[in-house]
Amino acid sequence: MPSETSPVLLGREGAIAFLTLNRPAAMNALDIPAAEAFLAACKSLAADDTVRVVVLRGAGRAFGVGGDLAVLQHDSQRTADVLIGCLHEAVLLLAGMNAPVIASLHGVVAGGSLSLSMACDLAIAAEGTRFNLAYANVAANCDVSGSWSLPRLVGLRRAMQIALLSETFDAAEALSLGIVNRVVPAADLEEETLALATRLASGPTLAYGRMKRLMRQSFENDLPTQLDAERDNFKAGTQTADFHEALQAFLAKRPPVFQGR
Repeated sequence: MPSETSPVLLGREGAIAFLTLNRPAAMNALDIPAAEAFLAACKSLAADDTVRVVVLRGAGRAFGVGGDLAVLQHDSQRTADVLIGCLHEAVLLLAGMNAPVIASLHGVVAGGSLSLSMACDLAIAAEGTRFNLAYANVAANCDVSGSWSLPRLVGLRRAMQIALLSETFDAAEALSLGIVNRVVPAADLEEETLALATRLASGPTLAYGRMKRLMRQSFENDLPTQLDAERDNFKAGTQTADFHEALQAFLAKRPPVFQGR
């Protein structure tokens, strides 16, 4: 188990997993130990089918400022390869999980940390949160799936503006752009995040996973291919315990009780 001084903490409350970036003194800048710990935590989550929702958050006064630039001063190519390799593998694991992944954002969300938040399925932000893609400010390009997620969330022209100008924007603009789903008072962020996570944790986890994958692949598929994928996934879903529970609950006029199976 990681200690409270570990760069990434992994905790549980029932079916909800909390994945916490834990370098508060560095505003959760991502160095190699943090990236390696993050990947290890994501591997653990991906292998645990009792996890029904994941909350990704940052300790201290920021969600995260992206990569730790100090570690890139020496042997920058090798360092970047290791750092980015861990984070990219972690993003693929989170995207492939059935459990929805919620980014809970506060303080500063910049660079690779913004990319990481956009790779999550949902995002909730505290009022006062400041966002900046920031890569252009350090003569770098996106990583951690930022160039994949951002155009899909905001459209190509706005993505170009956010990426090339690297201007700071606030939570209200992030909401209007579709980068976050909700903005709440800072004092309510933890409570509102937990309420959303609790709602999702009681839902049909396998169906959530199929929906996640269908949504993501829809940008690459033509319509006939996507229709086939919808049919195949729907048919597979009819064999789940949650689907049968939903039918029984509908006929009995009662709320369903999903088990995530």
